[in-house]
Amino acid sequence: MATIVPLMRQIGRWTGLALAIGLTAGLASALFLVSLAWVTQLQTTNWWLLLCLPLLGGLLAWLYQRFGQSVAAGNNLIIEQLHIPDAAEIPLRMAPLVLLGTLLTHLGGGSAGREGTAVQMGTSLAAQLGRWWRLPQAEVRLVLMMGMSAGFASVFGTPIAGTIFALEVLAFGVLRYEALLPCLAAALVGDAVVRWLNVAHSHYQVASVPDLSTTWIILIVAGVCFGLTSAAFAIWTELVQRRSRHWLPNPILRAMLGGLVIVIISFLLNTRDYNGLSLPLLAQAFEPQGVVPWAFALKLLLTGLTLGVGFKGGEVTPLFVIGATLGSALAQLFGLPSDLLAALGLIAVFAGAANTPLACVLMGVELFGSALLVPLMLTTVIAYTVSGHRGIYVAQRVGWAKRRDLVQHTGKRLDELDVD
Repeated sequence: MATIVPLMRQIGRWTGLALAIGLTAGLASALFLVSLAWVTQLQTTNWWLLLCLPLLGGLLAWLYQRFGQSVAAGNNLIIEQLHIPDAAEIPLRMAPLVLLGTLLTHLGGGSAGREGTAVQMGTSLAAQLGRWWRLPQAEVRLVLMMGMSAGFASVFGTPIAGTIFALEVLAFGVLRYEALLPCLAAALVGDAVVRWLNVAHSHYQVASVPDLSTTWIILIVAGVCFGLTSAAFAIWTELVQRRSRHWLPNPILRAMLGGLVIVIISFLLNTRDYNGLSLPLLAQAFEPQGVVPWAFALKLLLTGLTLGVGFKGGEVTPLFVIGATLGSALAQLFGLPSDLLAALGLIAVFAGAANTPLACVLMGVELFGSALLVPLMLTTVIAYTVSGHRGIYVAQRVGWAKRRDLVQHTGKRLDELDVD
């Protein structure tokens, strides 16, 4: 009895926090999803808004230079703080700044996503709740992880993946099990809030389940392609960021000229399929006719430019599109159903770039059903291994090297590694 009472008190305390964090993050994600849908509709029906992208980029850069320099690192700031025992506080202003910045990016047709925005909003709001609760420093880290889980789960409608994402994203090969129950509770509440408000998530059906006895070699080849694409995305985005900062140190000028380049490329392509979230292109990848074979490369090109020059938003939805369109192209090459390889590519490319294979496999099950578990596991693990020690979150640590030839990287941040 002496041990049960403190345990029940702790569970009650964390349940109360999870309810508060999940509710707050869920409401923020619902507001974001509704606003993003409205902004996307505006951009789609008013082509001239694409011409405003350079000006919107300059405004966004000015806002962060004036009010948000301490939170400009976004998800990497959160990951870094979670690695520091006496971490500095995550400011509350991260939430409104990333919300406004992402909406401005999409209003002008920048190629970006939504995961980063939801995670940053959820985490900054959770940090504020933690301050109100006057939690000790050791427990603040759990609160931040709960905010990550709730934000991820509520924006995609995947509470299990959202739970594991926060445990897995900090370091390769390491799971923070002490945060499992609090993160699960916050993720379930956040997802429930968005569903209760009837804010819709995108759904894609996979009608074709493969016979592994005849397709496993093709799936292995596809997994390698997905992993190489994950690495290419990380390399391209980092290259654009590094080169643009060197050539244009002024962030306002950098965003404006970068936006102008995106506008020019979009007009040369004579399509806006690759601007914004590109959800129609993603849906097309699941259709029998598929997409043009080079669609994934064009989406990768524009997304790396958009994020590299300083526009805001997440990487995950563009990675979904890149993976699904690559899967569709491979399906045409190998004679397999487009919806099957589109689903596998959607998950595996994200896994290779985010270095979160377990969370991604669970996300695939939540999105497409358990019938795809084995092919999801096969392609995702291969993509995760092939992508090496590169990723979209440079503040990640190498907790356990992916391969024996990379063990010298153990304990380091991704941006500290020499992986050329």
